[in-house]
This record gives sequence, C-alpha cells and structure tokens, in this order.
Amino acid sequence: MYYVYAIHNKNADKIYIGQTKNVQARLTAHNNKHKARSFTAKFEGEWKLIYRESIATRSEAIKREKSLKSAKGREFLKQFIPG
Repeated sequence: MYYVYAIHNKNADKIYIGQTKNVQARLTAHNNKHKARSFTAKFEGEWKLIYRESIATRSEAIKREKSLKSAKGREFLKQFIPG
C-alpha cells in the first residue's frame, strides 16, 4: 500500500505533496531539517499532515500525486488547511 499525502507549513503558507509507503516516517523526515537542499527544509516552522490517501500501487500513487500538484489539485487541498 502506498500513500499520497499533503503537508502544510503555516509559517510559510506552503503545501508539499508527496507519495510514500510510510507517512509518519516521511512527516518526521520533513520536520527534521537535516537535508538542507530539500524543499521543506527551506522553511521555518512545523509541517503538519493535512491530507492522506491510500493507493494500491506506486505507479497509481505517482499519477495521483501529479494530479494533486496541479492547480485544481492544490485548490482541492486548500479545504483541509486548518483555519
């Protein structure tokens, strides 16, 4: 099982979308800013999970990730950002 997920950083008002087999491990990695070149490490503040979707195969997860990265997909995800 694979997961497509979206995380949000309130301080930077940014959304990051990815896919993984282990969402909790990835969220921990995003918040441990040890990889200075990663997108999420550039921003101060905590990344919080706002969306997760389970998908059977990696190829399907990659397709869904790409669709969520579109303008329409990002608009869909904005409804999950806490007010």
